Amino acid sequence: MSTPVYDFAIAPLLQTLKNLDTIVTQAEAHVAGDEHCAPETFIQGRLYPNMRPFIFQVQVATDTAKGAAARLSGQPAPVWPDEETTFAEVHERIGKAIGYLSGFRSGAFEGAEDRAIELKLGEHAFRLSGRQYVQAFVLPNFYFHVTTAYNILRHFGVDIGKRDYLAGLDAFG
Repeated sequence: MSTPVYDFAIAPLLQTLKNLDTIVTQAEAHVAGDEHCAPETFIQGRLYPNMRPFIFQVQVATDTAKGAAARLSGQPAPVWPDEETTFAEVHERIGKAIGYLSGFRSGAFEGAEDRAIELKLGEHAFRLSGRQYVQAFVLPNFYFHVTTAYNILRHFGVDIGKRDYLAGLDAFG
């Protein structure tokens, strides 16, 4: 039997990471098909000068997903260096996050709704229940960064749309 935290947090994070990986593949194909496009333009691309680049968005999305699975299951989160500079490395990072989340079974999250979670953001520390952590931080933060990564790629001309972002709906029906 599944648990609410797995069903409403981990499973959607996993599906969206898979969609993000597919979108990165589309960006890669776009770059390969245009001799005037440089991969680093996309990797370091941003929508506005004071905004963080595409790769940062991917790093935070994957960190949020692995951190959620770890904290909600009572495990230490793996630490990955933020060193990606190529599409291959972006795929590798997303693949690590997919692999990490895929390694959990729903039973690992029994009682996670009520588990005490301490979240440190810079100098601030928050104490939340598992439910509050998912609702107030994990899902909003994760989708913000995935959507921003998607928007950066769209901004640079990658032919992706809402169906690419929401791919995998058939997995739920």
